Amino acid sequence: MSDSSYTLGLTKEFPCNYLPNKQERLLIAVDERLQNSESYAWLMAQGFRRSGDQSYRPECTDCNACQSIRVLVNGFTPSKSQKRSKKRNSHFIIKQSDQLKDSYYPLFENYINTLHSDGSMYPASFQQFESFLSSNLTKQLFIETWAPADESTGQIEDTLICIAVTDVLSNGLSAVYTFYHPNFKANGLGVFSILTQLSFCKQMSLPYLYLGYQIDDCQKMNYKDRYFPFERFIDGEWQLNVSNKAKIAK
Repeated sequence: MSDSSYTLGLTKEFPCNYLPNKQERLLIAVDERLQNSESYAWLMAQGFRRSGDQSYRPECTDCNACQSIRVLVNGFTPSKSQKRSKKRNSHFIIKQSDQLKDSYYPLFENYINTLHSDGSMYPASFQQFESFLSSNLTKQLFIETWAPADESTGQIEDTLICIAVTDVLSNGLSAVYTFYHPNFKANGLGVFSILTQLSFCKQMSLPYLYLGYQIDDCQKMNYKDRYFPFERFIDGEWQLNVSNKAKIAK
């Protein structure tokens, strides 16, 4: 498979959502032959990402700040802070589902409206929830984190506190989106969810965890290069980084 074999669309330029004073445009996989799980896995390996059923890749004229990143599962060793995250959250219960449940929506709505009221998805809506998180492109995995019942705090039953929306690819998992209860923000559930997804990769014998786009100059998008070793998709190829002391070529 190659890019030149398929019809791809190119959007007009529009203001970048992540970097001020920058213009963004996207390469869109519009070819019907790319709308299946095998092709989606290939697109991911070419630096694409998805939103709903639309696969895209930044194709900006004067910027290459968005670089797809994937963790090499078999070589991954947690850092000290990541080990602390696993220990701090080890009492949580992990469950899984293969479908997007309507019961997830209140958690999603609370997360968006409380923690991302300055973002493009505010205010949350059920239609947005479904169109953004569900997909017909590939099998999905919804990793649920539950806080166990604790009578000392008046919590009489297990409570759903976090969902990690995850795509299942032929060669890995893709972390699509994670949302959680704002009361548990201090638990660092974003980090904990990535560590949980890495554990699922190992259990499923999948070599990669795709984390989306690392943007070094954007504070809310520059957290993905802390899981070593990883590869970044730069100039059409995956480049390895095995240490936080290594420098990535721009």
